[in-house]
Amino acid sequence: MGGTAAASPAAATQLAPAGLYVLLSGLLLPLIDFSIVNVALDALSRSLGASPTELELMVAVYGISFAVCLAMGGRLGDNHGRRRVFAWGVGLFGLASLLCGVAGSMGLLLVARVLQGAAAALIVPQILSTIHVGLKGQAHSRALGFYGAVGGLAFIIGQVLGGLLVSSDLWGMGWRSVFLINLPICVAVLACTRRWVPETRREQAVDIDWPGTVWLALLIVCLLLPLALGPIVGWSWPCWVPLAAALPIAAQLWRVEHRQARSGRHPLLPPALLKLHSVRFGLLIAVLFFTCWSGFMFVMALALQAGAGLTPLQAGNAFIVLGLSYFVSSLISARVARRLGHVQTMLLGCGVVLAGLLLLVWTLHAVWPHPGAFNLAAATAVMGWGQALIVGSFWRLGLSDVPADGAGAGGAMLSTVQQAALGMGSALLGAIFAHALRGGQSYLEATVTALWVEFAVIAVLAMCVLAYHLQLRRHR
Repeated sequence: MGGTAAASPAAATQLAPAGLYVLLSGLLLPLIDFSIVNVALDALSRSLGASPTELELMVAVYGISFAVCLAMGGRLGDNHGRRRVFAWGVGLFGLASLLCGVAGSMGLLLVARVLQGAAAALIVPQILSTIHVGLKGQAHSRALGFYGAVGGLAFIIGQVLGGLLVSSDLWGMGWRSVFLINLPICVAVLACTRRWVPETRREQAVDIDWPGTVWLALLIVCLLLPLALGPIVGWSWPCWVPLAAALPIAAQLWRVEHRQARSGRHPLLPPALLKLHSVRFGLLIAVLFFTCWSGFMFVMALALQAGAGLTPLQAGNAFIVLGLSYFVSSLISARVARRLGHVQTMLLGCGVVLAGLLLLVWTLHAVWPHPGAFNLAAATAVMGWGQALIVGSFWRLGLSDVPADGAGAGGAMLSTVQQAALGMGSALLGAIFAHALRGGQSYLEATVTALWVEFAVIAVLAMCVLAYHLQLRRHR
């Protein structure tokens, strides 16, 4: 790869199990905060007098800041040491969470959420990079299975824990507890990081790609902000202008990164990595699957609370079986992949998710208007099992051809698209859900409509996986 440095001896440092557990504990922090605030929005609105647009911004700016800064976070870890930047991120995340928890106005809360998203972007790339350069073979595959398990379980934990904290109203903190709960976790992770996590970095530091950073930030903001606010403001023209600008901005980003590579500099998104077929396929998986995943969680949470009248705690509990199934499936996904192959495992996961969606549609028709954790358990268990197989295969396939010295850039590239897709999912499926309601459909009908859209997208993903499998067989 042009202009890259060889991996340093430090990069070959073995990652011990204790270090992996510390990193995965750190991973919980930023991912839980995607979903934990969903069940606190009503209480937060009453406390701070927030408008619906302000609430949507409070959710959106975290994901946007996270996605914008991810690639830069990977570069900083490559240059300054992944353990060091991981610790910086955890400390900054704790400070931002404290600011969120004590915020007395929406203005301060929005600023704190931006800071929290930037801190999350310092944490996540270091975890994936350290796993990639610190483990090999079966241990590497197993660690990616754990990474996917924690990543998926975090969304479920956020839904359940958020409902529990808001309902319990510990010490009268109400919604503030969903942010302050991060503080003891940050302290514990920081205390263990230096002892258990090895330091890895590139042998030679590389310059920051400021042009690439600016154009990437513009692209993500132009995509995510209008998608987040569109349903609130009625998709007026200010939403369509940045969306229309996204395509020329993406083209300019591509030209800038190619120019950086040709001049011997180190682009933030190396074109050489995009030439790897596995990386391109990983980006496609990220767009299709994670858009569906976040959209599913958003629509189901809204349908269960606004449509079926469940409390935040009851709605969160409805996802417990999905989370447990996902976690167990993630733990054995490495064994399944070793037996079947990564592509075949992803194809199996797509089939299981499609079956789970069919079962969920049938179940909702059978139990509505009284859905709950018990009568949704079978369908959500099937979905969680398939989702874990897809996520584990996504990381293994996407990073399979990435060299060690490109671990930060490769992991950040996949994570950036993943986070952007997670941000788009709730907006896109949420818009379909809202449009169905405005069209006169009931909550059940609107939910089923959104689920059928997800079914179609997962079916497209399955066909892409099959085509990729056949292409690999032809090249053998």
